[in-house]
Amino acid sequence: MFPLHREREQPIFSTRAHVFQIDPATKRNWIPASKHAVTVSFFYDANRHAYRIISVGGTKAIINSTISHNMTFTKTSQKFGQWADSRANTVYGLGFATEQQLHQFAERFKEVREAARLAREKSQDKIELNTAALSIAAPQDLCDELQSPPVMCVNGPEDKLFRSQSADITLSSEKERIKKMLSEGSICEMNLESELFTLQDSNAKLVAALHEANANVEQWKKQLAAYQDETERLRDQVADLEVHGSQGPSDMLKDELTQSLEELENLLKAKDEEIRILQSKKSNFHELEQEREEAIHRLQVVEDITTELEMRNVDLERRVQNAEQNLASALEDRERAENEVQRVVQILDVKIFDLNDLRQSLVKLISK
Repeated sequence: MFPLHREREQPIFSTRAHVFQIDPATKRNWIPASKHAVTVSFFYDANRHAYRIISVGGTKAIINSTISHNMTFTKTSQKFGQWADSRANTVYGLGFATEQQLHQFAERFKEVREAARLAREKSQDKIELNTAALSIAAPQDLCDELQSPPVMCVNGPEDKLFRSQSADITLSSEKERIKKMLSEGSICEMNLESELFTLQDSNAKLVAALHEANANVEQWKKQLAAYQDETERLRDQVADLEVHGSQGPSDMLKDELTQSLEELENLLKAKDEEIRILQSKKSNFHELEQEREEAIHRLQVVEDITTELEMRNVDLERRVQNAEQNLASALEDRERAENEVQRVVQILDVKIFDLNDLRQSLVKLISK
């Protein structure tokens, strides 16, 4: 009997690191499992009392390692550590951004490994207790079976008993199938949540970059308008000096103004070029804006899928509850059938005893 409300796997610690796996051919070189730093999390499965290290890149699980009591996390450098997973037949490596992150991950690995060891010891104690109980109960069951009288041909109660046993087997298989579906739904939901967090991070980065680009374009436009006004003003001054000016010092002023005008025109050309580059970048930001809209749409799809999965989980829990109720009813029917069989057997024993007395009486009469 498993619980009606199944507890999900809960993350107990998360960090970001570059993930590597050992080359299976050479057993020496590292193969990058991710192009950039990804989220690496410790998860606790309350149903199986197991701890796992999970990292998802996109829709693919990069790390899915169940922690056992004999695993060891080794620091090979100031920012790199590794551990071996015999079940996955590989060695995982993590590269962290800082030494402090590596230290935190190593400490949490030790804590989780100790918790896994304690859970394993408790599980072994339970298995030993169950084995001892079975060894004590087995001879008693055998004696009861030898001492119980043979069941005569009583069709009604036996048919009920066999039907209840077949219903018990069918309900057990149905419960196992529902439990498997719940586990698959939990894994799918975890992958969707990881993708949701990644999309939200990308969305925030795109919005920040777009705002920054818009602010830069507006600033350059204001500077360009100021330079254009200054250029027009200098051109007007040069024209006035050409009309009203004369030889001598005014020519020197005219030369200075002409030189200043050329410098401003060159600066204006440079600013025009920068504005053109920024406008081209702005077109790229428009593409990023489209990608952001697509990411928002994907987020909505993920939320819809998450809602659907939650509804499916509720429906599965309801089906499990109905199955448990049916199983309890079947067990009650089987118990009633067994009681009926015992009652009929007792009646038959009494009848057989009476027949034996009658036979002995007849033998005595015949012998007389």
